[in-house]
Amino acid sequence: MTTVHAQSASPLDASRPVTAEQIRSVAPTLEHYTQDRLEGAVWKRPGLSTRDRCLVTLAALIARGQTSALGHYTEKALENGVKPAEISETITHLAYYVGWPNAMAAIPSVSDVFARHHIKADQLPAINPQLLPIDEKAEAARAKLVGDNFAATAPGLVDYTTDYLFKDLWLRPDLAPRDRSLITMAALIAAGQTAQIPYHLNRAMDNGLTETQAAEVITHLAFYAGWPNAMSALPVAKDVFAKRHAQ
Repeated sequence: MTTVHAQSASPLDASRPVTAEQIRSVAPTLEHYTQDRLEGAVWKRPGLSTRDRCLVTLAALIARGQTSALGHYTEKALENGVKPAEISETITHLAYYVGWPNAMAAIPSVSDVFARHHIKADQLPAINPQLLPIDEKAEAARAKLVGDNFAATAPGLVDYTTDYLFKDLWLRPDLAPRDRSLITMAALIAAGQTAQIPYHLNRAMDNGLTETQAAEVITHLAFYAGWPNAMSALPVAKDVFAKRHAQ
């Protein structure tokens, strides 16, 4: 994190939750690591674009309810090519994967950033857009598997999973399928939901995420969701990679 100077302040500076001076006054080594290891190394690794790292970070913060840093990373996302509509769709998408309260908690910080950038309704997704085409065969197989396992246990949830998620949310056009997979994976890892990772990692790779990029997502999240969550995701990812190589 950099010191805010009046003569060179930017929206990104203004949105930082704490200043470098504040960090140094409490944990000077942490400020050094932030500059040297987080900003200086992790964000510059070539395996994942800065744009994608922004989406991954936003997803992790929303998943963990850590709203104090959202303004800063929303600014960073806009500076690195993430569109306002994509940020909007990220929040909407994650309501289903990390819960409505976490999605709603993200609104004030992001609203402040959008206001500073004069982002208006015409830059945000339509409520009822024309949906992307669905892969009928793949969706039928997914629906049958879930239905066979859980329709007798929670029929409402099974129906909502089909109607609200896979026949609506995942087909909304303002966030590409690959990016939906990217933020879903990031949110699951950040929330420690390892049981859900195999399906969504496979889906992400089917949607164009490479093995290198998936590994970088996990590496990046060690710094934003903690080493235990990242390390817990590694055996799952290793197994998914191995099974895909064996096909």
